[in-house]
Amino acid sequence: MKTRLPPPVVLLIAGAGVWIIDRIFPALRIDREGQAAMAVVVALIAVGIMLAAAVWFFRYQTTVNPLSPERASRLITRGPFALSRNPIYLADALLLVAWMVWVGNPAGIIMLPAFVLYLTHYQIRPEEQALASRFGEPYRAYCRRTRRWI
Repeated sequence: MKTRLPPPVVLLIAGAGVWIIDRIFPALRIDREGQAAMAVVVALIAVGIMLAAAVWFFRYQTTVNPLSPERASRLITRGPFALSRNPIYLADALLLVAWMVWVGNPAGIIMLPAFVLYLTHYQIRPEEQALASRFGEPYRAYCRRTRRWI
């Protein structure tokens, strides 16, 4: 599968975008009591989702590598994958939200739809094509009953 950038790199770029936007528009920064705690809670939820997804990848003994979904040995439809076809990317988006809350500049929110749109177009859709080719109708049925993000 040919993709543009690995998802962790896309997340880092989006996070850098949040930071740059904060530097360009410092007057928009918000500093609220509990802001850091909220950011940590959101980040912990994201890490929990990632770990839960990783457990299912290892339980099913299939690849975790987002650059080679064609190497998937089993279709995972349980655990966090019953709620989202892409729980790790969902967790990545939550990490980006946590970073936005930590930075405290609402202008950074523009990076969230940019992140989601980029990942959907350049990572998720190619993965879906590879998995549909690999697993056929069971994968297509899974797609019909389970949302891409949430």
